[in-house]
Amino acid sequence: MIRYYLMFALALTFAGQANAQQQQLGPEEELTAEDVEESTRTLEKPMYTPFVELYLLEETKALRQEMQNTRAELIEKVVDKELSVADKTMSYATDTVTYFFYLIAGATSILVVIGWNSIRDMRNQLTSLAEKRVNELVVEYEQRLKAIEEQLQQKSEIIHQNQAEIERTNEVHALWLKASQETSQQNKIAAYDQILDLRPDDVEALSYKADAVLEMQEPLWAISLCQRALKLAPDNGHAHYQLACAYAEIGRWEDAVSNLEKAIDIAEAYRDDASVDPSFEHLHDHESFRNLVFQDKDDSTDA
Repeated sequence: MIRYYLMFALALTFAGQANAQQQQLGPEEELTAEDVEESTRTLEKPMYTPFVELYLLEETKALRQEMQNTRAELIEKVVDKELSVADKTMSYATDTVTYFFYLIAGATSILVVIGWNSIRDMRNQLTSLAEKRVNELVVEYEQRLKAIEEQLQQKSEIIHQNQAEIERTNEVHALWLKASQETSQQNKIAAYDQILDLRPDDVEALSYKADAVLEMQEPLWAISLCQRALKLAPDNGHAHYQLACAYAEIGRWEDAVSNLEKAIDIAEAYRDDASVDPSFEHLHDHESFRNLVFQDKDDSTDA
């Protein structure tokens, strides 16, 4: 999420630079790609500030604290509710036993009056029934308390797991931010490796690491990373695109075109990327590549 915020701030800054450039050109002239590139090269200060990063980190910290407090309040309310239910159940059981005793006492009194039983027998029966019922209530109450304790323990474990996941997520976001600011491919790879240590199945980290590896002219290493990413997420367009670039670097043209086609099926934007990507420079004369990447341009030319 922090990465997206920073990208949004960079986009706003870049839009401001483009607007200033447009004002310098005048109302009659249009802002071209060369003007934008020239404006980017002549920036006098970075398009982001540490204050934005600090603000976003503070907001994330406050949000995490609020989530923890909310969970604690929710657990407290659930426990109070369950204890209330247990107390009402105990009260209901006690009232039931009392009414039952009254019924037994009335029935026994009738039996004594008509001579079917004695007062001693009535007392023994009442004592036996009372002890039996009390024991049942004690066992039931202990089981109820045990169940509540187990639920509290499970919820406590869930809270600890969530806290650990929040800390891991914050660390991963910080590493993504660090990687986006690095200019050295070695430093980017080191940041991606740290992300993979925290989340071994992070497909985005694998595909972006493959991109950095390709920049270091290591296509075989990039192929291994992309294949690993595609095993985890077969529909990941970025992994298919990086795999196509790696195959193109080692001269496997058909495999490169096949994976590029899969990437374009997932996201049409990869078609434009492939048309200017240096990795596909040797494929521009390849018929299947031209039909895939330059089909719209060829159609417009024929028209």
